[in-house]
Amino acid sequence: MRTLPKMRLKGIFLLLSLGAFTAYYVYQPIPDKIEERWKLMLTDCFFRSLSHLADFSELVGMKDYMGVMMFITFAERVVPVSDQHVHVTEELFDGVEVVVYQPKLQDGNTELRRAVIYLHGGGWCLGSSRMGPYDLLARQMVMDLNSVVVSVEYRLAPEHHFPVPYEDVYRVVKHFLQRVVLAQYTVDPGRIAVSGDSAGGNLAAAVSQQLQQDPEQQLQLKVQALLYPVLQALDLNTPSYQQNQNMPILPRTLMVRFWSEYFTSDKTFFRDMMANTHNSPESAALLKFANWSAFLPESYRGKYNYSAPVVALSAGGAGSDRPSRSIADPRASPLLVPDAALRSLPKAYVLTCEYDVLRDDGVMYATRLRHAGVEVTHEHYASGFHGALMFTVWPTDFLIGRTMTENFIKWLQHNL
Repeated sequence: MRTLPKMRLKGIFLLLSLGAFTAYYVYQPIPDKIEERWKLMLTDCFFRSLSHLADFSELVGMKDYMGVMMFITFAERVVPVSDQHVHVTEELFDGVEVVVYQPKLQDGNTELRRAVIYLHGGGWCLGSSRMGPYDLLARQMVMDLNSVVVSVEYRLAPEHHFPVPYEDVYRVVKHFLQRVVLAQYTVDPGRIAVSGDSAGGNLAAAVSQQLQQDPEQQLQLKVQALLYPVLQALDLNTPSYQQNQNMPILPRTLMVRFWSEYFTSDKTFFRDMMANTHNSPESAALLKFANWSAFLPESYRGKYNYSAPVVALSAGGAGSDRPSRSIADPRASPLLVPDAALRSLPKAYVLTCEYDVLRDDGVMYATRLRHAGVEVTHEHYASGFHGALMFTVWPTDFLIGRTMTENFIKWLQHNL
């Protein structure tokens, strides 16, 4: 009988300890301006737990980090099927997998339609056009825009390093922008957009630039819509990288890992990027195009002072395939092109979020596009966080995600 109170005390102690540990682990300081903060904390708790598991798995040699993180992609994967309003097919465009969404035509309706080529996010290493949120977004664009949507299933790093993901996307866009192909899908050649979120925004910006420089390309895109895009790998200490280094969903460490894995499996380069000492003299020559002290409006600079990244002669290792060559490639870092390469680009929509390490990439690109004479709509969400556009499916549905989606589609309605 005397041991019962002790056992109860031990049980209560263990319960309180577990509760305290859980609260400590779940709680993450989140700015007051962000709505639905506790839902974001719980969502981020899952992402952090998976990230810690991925770190441990890689450390003990079980499975590499990105291989474990792919659980997110598999967990949200759906089978794209037709419904009463949308016809869905899985096809190959020049050997690359795509999911094509089309409005179900009424008999005799031959009206030409808009088209959106959509590129999913996921840091070039994760994600799929077949994930539930992307499937839902594609269907909404079909219904609201009466458009054809081509969602691209490009190959992913680290199995396929740069430039493979970019080349897959470019091949799809080139294939689709043929009159015979557009006629097959009843698409107006003058009303085609390319769009993407995060790494998909990077690919969309790069494709828009490279198409303009392709002498064989006859048809061009009408608009580009870049949703919290990642646009440069030279300076990973911009004010937004510093301000939001521990922000949920995409902390600085994860974004730097994405960049590193996109280029190489060499962990030394990841450590160099974390220290922002990964620039070679070749890439450093382009830092002027990503100088946030010149292209970032003062309201975004905050308390931070500009300091040019350190240039390391040995960045990326030796040899012609060193990653330092890739970070200077405009197909990987679209922000780095000179003004002359921006002037002929299509009208742009750039979405940025205050609480996102990539905020400044998008803001600087919008600034440079405007200076080059390109018509730009820059929509900045003062309470936004990275990835919000994809949080539209229960249980991780956020009001700001639905608002972003509505505003993005509304812009396409008026400009495409």
